Amino acid sequence: MTATTSTRSAPVPAAPGTWVRHATTVPPTDAYPGVDELLASFRALADAHPGLVSERRIGTSTLGEPLYCFTVGDAAEAGGYVVVGGVHPNEPVGAVTALRLATALCEDAGLRAHFEGAWHIVPCVDPDGARLNEGWFATPTDKRAYGRHFYRPAGREQVEWTFPFSYKKAWFDRVLPETHALMRLIDAVRPRFLTTLHNCEAGGVYYYMNRPAPALYDVLAAIPASVGLPLATGEPEAAHVPLYAPAVYGCIDMRDAYDHLEGLGVDAASKIAGASSAAYAERHGTFYFVTEVPHWSHPDADDGTPTEERYADVVRRRSVALAETGAFLGSVLEAADPDLTIPSPFLRAVRDFVPSLPELAALDAARADTLPDRAATVAERYDCEASVHSFRVRFGGMLLRALGAELVAGTATPEVRRGHAELLTAYEEWERAAEPATGEPIEIATLSGVQYAALLAAADHARVSVPAPDPGTDRDLG
Repeated sequence: MTATTSTRSAPVPAAPGTWVRHATTVPPTDAYPGVDELLASFRALADAHPGLVSERRIGTSTLGEPLYCFTVGDAAEAGGYVVVGGVHPNEPVGAVTALRLATALCEDAGLRAHFEGAWHIVPCVDPDGARLNEGWFATPTDKRAYGRHFYRPAGREQVEWTFPFSYKKAWFDRVLPETHALMRLIDAVRPRFLTTLHNCEAGGVYYYMNRPAPALYDVLAAIPASVGLPLATGEPEAAHVPLYAPAVYGCIDMRDAYDHLEGLGVDAASKIAGASSAAYAERHGTFYFVTEVPHWSHPDADDGTPTEERYADVVRRRSVALAETGAFLGSVLEAADPDLTIPSPFLRAVRDFVPSLPELAALDAARADTLPDRAATVAERYDCEASVHSFRVRFGGMLLRALGAELVAGTATPEVRRGHAELLTAYEEWERAAEPATGEPIEIATLSGVQYAALLAAADHARVSVPAPDPGTDRDLG
């Protein structure tokens, strides 16, 4: 691309087509990199471009692993761009995207000049959790391997959702060391633009941003369309988020979540942990943006055709399925729990997630009573059904891993072995049911390409719309 003239007082946005073409520029790969491989690739890039790429430690993980940030450009310049991978360790598309971004910035002087600022890239902010998913990174199209090697931390152990939060009766300050590292980075850079790199499981592409940006909506639709991916136009991930455009949402805000839960009669303060990186970065006027891309695509994801089923009934049907799943997993966990001796991350996760299933079922049932009397679309029905498969594969898989740890260690009692066998029988049936429902695998390069192109388009919007901060001397980049 051609570099624009450096005019900070009146920056000009690039033509939308500039960014769409980037969706096809990610090199093909059959696997996601593990933590060590990812860091080695970034270090090789830094070695190949001395003086342009710098590496620094920004913190330490819960288990004691150093956390690193790689900066392309002048690390001392405020108001740049922050990109964070691995905020949810089961979402590895961002690792490929982060490396592609860093490589392109090193190799394309015009791209660097266009953005007029340093890029601060954290390849993986939760290496502890990422390592627990590496069992499926090498075979990402194998849905069985995905579920059997899946790990997602308990809510209060997730980097993205443990920023400080205070609202009404809620108070959270148990900030993780990984989260604290990001807080220091954000405060040091005071970025114009922040993206945390996420992906979902099945369906279509959707986006989050912390404020409306109408100039972006057309290009955000065009990017996935250019590679044949649908938008996700069915059920939103959270019922309380604002919809700005098809598949473009406002951020999940914990204040809105609190009010939503309170309106449904739930003790909101007991259910909400921390805030997000988006909420934390608001103090700097940062434009925050997320692209969610699915591992598997399904044509129903953006089908707005009305079905013969009422919308409220589809949501109620999901409520019943979630309640049944929660009751079964809860019974297995409750029976085995007194004999479990290994406090693994998997056990902490299922102790957090499994009780949430009947609570989600109750929320769905209450929400169904408030929905308009209309037919559900094919996309809404698909999302409701796919989410049940997702919960079963995720939570059932982690409970298998928690019980299996006792078998491997030789500490499994007869009750633990019985629970493992009972769960395995049900889980194998859940795997068979989920196989066709989740859809077809998508090439990693395609997923990363969509995320990469959308990231550049959103960063360009921030370059134009968010002023650079005044220079300061109180910045500590570590």
